[in-house]
Amino acid sequence: MGVLLIFLTSQIGFSSIAKAQTPVAPTTTTKSICSTQLGTAIDAVINRPLFSRVRWGILVQPLSTGPTLYSRDAQKYFTPASNLKLLTTAAALQQLGANFRIRTSIYQNGNGVLRVVGRGDPSFSDTQLQTLAQQLKQKGITQIQRLIADDSYIQGDIVNPTWQWEDVQSDYGAPVSSFILNQNIFSLKLVPQAVGKSLQVVWTDAGEARQWRTINQSVTVAQNQPSYVNVTRELSGTVLRIQGQLTTNSEPSLIDLPVVDPNYYFLRRFRTALATEKISLGQILVANGGVNQEEIAFVESPPLSELLAETNLNSNNLYAEALLRALAMKKPRVNQTSADVGLEVVKASLTQLGVDPANYILVDGSGLSRRNLVTPEALVQTLRGIARTPTAYIYRASLPVAGRSGTLKGRFQDTPAEGIVQAKTGTLTGAISLSGYMNAPNYEPLVFSIIVNQSEQPATVVRQAIDEIVVLLTQLQHC
Repeated sequence: MGVLLIFLTSQIGFSSIAKAQTPVAPTTTTKSICSTQLGTAIDAVINRPLFSRVRWGILVQPLSTGPTLYSRDAQKYFTPASNLKLLTTAAALQQLGANFRIRTSIYQNGNGVLRVVGRGDPSFSDTQLQTLAQQLKQKGITQIQRLIADDSYIQGDIVNPTWQWEDVQSDYGAPVSSFILNQNIFSLKLVPQAVGKSLQVVWTDAGEARQWRTINQSVTVAQNQPSYVNVTRELSGTVLRIQGQLTTNSEPSLIDLPVVDPNYYFLRRFRTALATEKISLGQILVANGGVNQEEIAFVESPPLSELLAETNLNSNNLYAEALLRALAMKKPRVNQTSADVGLEVVKASLTQLGVDPANYILVDGSGLSRRNLVTPEALVQTLRGIARTPTAYIYRASLPVAGRSGTLKGRFQDTPAEGIVQAKTGTLTGAISLSGYMNAPNYEPLVFSIIVNQSEQPATVVRQAIDEIVVLLTQLQHC
């Protein structure tokens, strides 16, 4: 039976959801740069011998109007990684509005039958599940004969078929469906024991533990040994194989894994929440569609403005994919998946913002797929277009701030760019990107996109070069 990598402590390069970056300190100078000198200065960075095999795509323009300050292959296609989230979130804000919320409802259909309707709320957690149970208790319900989970709101594959296997088996590639609970991941801890003993597997959810057969081939080793852990899932989807080693007395290793069936994960956890309120639950089943009668309980997500912030600040793939599917509600679908309809809405929205549709090919909402193709020009057009809208401040507030927040918290610290750059990161193996805004101290506000593809260099090396270019932009002045 083939196995798939789920978690490897020494490998995080596959992730498009950028974790906190290793702080880098780009070479900085205090001298100013005339706009006519900018090209030479940027070329000096990207033409270094170690980047001789690398593809660079760069576009730098004033935010409002004015001539292009720098362009390198800005109309060529690149794999954007998580910079694609800039397109998804721009469309979501335009089409849904900053106050849009995603509602999860429970309907009473008589004779002890309740229907819970999930609508793809990515923020839904055990806390909201308990709130629903409490609302049912307040309605005097103590027994549910049958609970039907209606998953018809989101149609189509729960994971994008173009995602790589290692992504689908990782927490950042969790499935997206009508029912999302705890970001559709579950956790277990591997706890070291005495030397020579297997690591103890501690499940945070006993119900989830019963869904798996665990083959534990791990071991606890002495303090002077290296630590590494592999958890692989067999293709059947029901067997976890744990390998590797941790040193005795070391901290437990916490592992997050994607659930296999979001609907039944939701229902299992809901049964637990109902039991806490002393509500007994009989039969549970999943249905695709049906008649909803009287709504007797509901919870709503935070407003879209907050969902956008989680999506862009923390580069949350699940949120981006959920927002893409929420956009599908803006248009009737005819034998299409929710994701495909959402992509059509994104394209129409971007066209309204002035983005040339020839500048991108989209296959998901998060940027995790390597089949996405986007030009630096498309990203700059999106950033400039949304800046002219009444909700521009909400969009901009969703972006990480250099040296201060989100995936840029560990970058640009103690450089002239700290605090004046708001930009979206992107990371896939061999593809690094950064696009956003800069309030240049001695120049008008700028918009930029920098994408590196086909790189064999470590991500930290590429990021440092990108950051050097951004710091150069802070030194622009009119000459």
